[in-house]
Amino acid sequence: MDARSSSPSNESPWLPFESRRRARDEKREAVLRTAVALFLEQGYHRATLNEVAKRLNITKPALYNYFRGKDEILYECWSIGNELVDDCIAETSASTGSGLSKLRKLIVRYAELMTADYGKSLVRFDLRDLSEANRKIVQTAKRRIDRAFRDYIAQGVADSSVKPCDPKLAAFAIAGSLNWIGHWFQPGGEMTGRAVAEEFAIRLTEGIATTSTRKTTMRKAAVPAAEKADKPPRKGNASREETSEHHTRTAARAAGQSKRARGRLR
Repeated sequence: MDARSSSPSNESPWLPFESRRRARDEKREAVLRTAVALFLEQGYHRATLNEVAKRLNITKPALYNYFRGKDEILYECWSIGNELVDDCIAETSASTGSGLSKLRKLIVRYAELMTADYGKSLVRFDLRDLSEANRKIVQTAKRRIDRAFRDYIAQGVADSSVKPCDPKLAAFAIAGSLNWIGHWFQPGGEMTGRAVAEEFAIRLTEGIATTSTRKTTMRKAAVPAAEKADKPPRKGNASREETSEHHTRTAARAAGQSKRARGRLR
């Protein structure tokens, strides 16, 4: 008997079904990641599947093993972004707290998503480039997102964490500001996506938050003790050196803020 025929090391050259499916899914995801980055970089109409294939180091015909065309890739990119938004809404709905608290949670999650490629795909591409059937799906999803913002605002009005207001107009104002993040945010800047999201959560709600909730927010965002030390020395107790050191710190901080402001305006 040939011992080699019974060797346990002899394995089929064909991958098991689960392994093959996983490999295919990973390749499909690689196509989507590359394509969405290219669409955002060059614009949907200027980007080509030839360039997508080139960046993946494969042939263009190989792409058709995963997608039938560029518009299908575009829809899939949007679909992933929409699934992430649905996760944000589900997580927020499952949390406890006031309407304002939930609104801010959703703003943070949604704003942070707008700094990532799949999130940007929700606001940077033209719906007219999708098939009619897919356009209807997208439009329905957009209404669902708008409804989530309105519901938390209405809940806040009911529990007095939000001032009486028109939930529809307030939701439009908030969502419009958040969607614009997807147009101007660039990674590697002075602020991370999370930092931008948390700042927007405060700025976009301070006008509709009731006085008590604004005070709570201000207390949480109180200046750290180390920064409090930068207050001007009390007159009569300050030496010339202390006063000079304070003015030096103040001038340096103001210069830094001015530089950041100029950077945002570019």
